[in-house]
Amino acid sequence: MVSLQPPVCEFELPAIDFVLPGVDGKSWSLAECAGKKGLLVMFICNHCPYVKSIRERIVRDTRELKALGVNTVAIMSNDPTEYEEDSFANMGKVSDEFGFDFPYLMDETQQVAKAYGAVCTPDFFGYNADLKLQYRGRLDESRKEAAAQDVKRDLFEGMKEVAETGKGPVEQIASMGCSIKWKDS
Repeated sequence: MVSLQPPVCEFELPAIDFVLPGVDGKSWSLAECAGKKGLLVMFICNHCPYVKSIRERIVRDTRELKALGVNTVAIMSNDPTEYEEDSFANMGKVSDEFGFDFPYLMDETQQVAKAYGAVCTPDFFGYNADLKLQYRGRLDESRKEAAAQDVKRDLFEGMKEVAETGKGPVEQIASMGCSIKWKDS
């Protein structure tokens, strides 16, 4: 397992369209996922200890963001042939178990992750109402273990600022996680 940090936010970079299958049996596009005040695009998976340590916090924060008009979509881009835990069937189980109230999509070709420049799980891309990038940082200071309950909620506070002003915070701390498991070319 390789730990990586994604690059800092490239403000105003436009969101890239996609159509991907969800564990709910529906195919989802960028436009269908977007909220009135923005969209959080998360690259996550099931097996990564960094993601496992924050799943409950992801659910909490995305529910609160939805109330502010910011929707969320989760995309799994790992090669599931190498990690059975990341299979489409297991994605559905994790979504049900943790009560994901956002689409959880499979990027089987990995083209969406490549187009976005995603490098790790979790990798968060926060867009404003115009679908321009305003946040690419961490959820909070959690790593392979969840941080204390009272830590600053970087992602939530950053995306709340995006919902209220259309702009993300200037200072952002990169997320950290496991490398995306790319298929052999």
